[in-house]
Amino acid sequence: MQKTPFVTGEFYHIYNRGVDKRNIFITQEDLNRFIQSMIEFNVIEPIGSIYENSFIKKQLGNETSKLSKSVNLKPPRLKEKLINIIAHCLNPNHFHFILEAKEDNGISEFIKRLAGGYTKYFNNKYARSGSLFQGVFKSSHISSNEYLLYTSAYVNLNDEVHGIHQLGNETSKLVRSSFSEYANTKDVKMDNELCTKDIILAQFRNRNEYVAFAKDTVKEISRRRKEDKDFEKLLLE
Repeated sequence: MQKTPFVTGEFYHIYNRGVDKRNIFITQEDLNRFIQSMIEFNVIEPIGSIYENSFIKKQLGNETSKLSKSVNLKPPRLKEKLINIIAHCLNPNHFHFILEAKEDNGISEFIKRLAGGYTKYFNNKYARSGSLFQGVFKSSHISSNEYLLYTSAYVNLNDEVHGIHQLGNETSKLVRSSFSEYANTKDVKMDNELCTKDIILAQFRNRNEYVAFAKDTVKEISRRRKEDKDFEKLLLE
């Protein structure tokens, strides 16, 4: 059972990985589908499946969602969001989010829809059955502003924490994080932005200052992980 009580207006670190540590993203299409799900399931009014939602879009005169890197995915019936996504990182075999609860039970409902919908897609595509994710998702309450800033760096650059970016192979390409949104020094809105960033960026003079803070924080995390194998477990808890 998920024991963390999700209080409206509070921030939470949410994470989970593939069952038996298996990869949950095999191709770029898988990443795109997961991101599409992050957007289309983040609405109070249930939309059904993404497949069903594509027909709603056609009826409204819109194009069906396209699974590409540059898609501009907007839920057709978006009235109110369940949650605000503050930061995210999708790694080949696990994901991290920082979420702000906007509705009672909103985080639980969002993750339930996201995991259930993506598992159905993944199992159908790869002819498998059963659970894709390792049990109930994990969560920790972000209880202070300092912890929020620290966790934002950890999540935004989580692929660097795990050294995935250094692999230089196809696996290293199966990463998508919100760091590009935070580091967007041109300060213009990108079509595929997902995050509510003001709570973080407003505390820095500019984006470059935040980028420097995030990179320094991750260097420190990486150093401490090498010195203490239990450090990351303590961080997550």
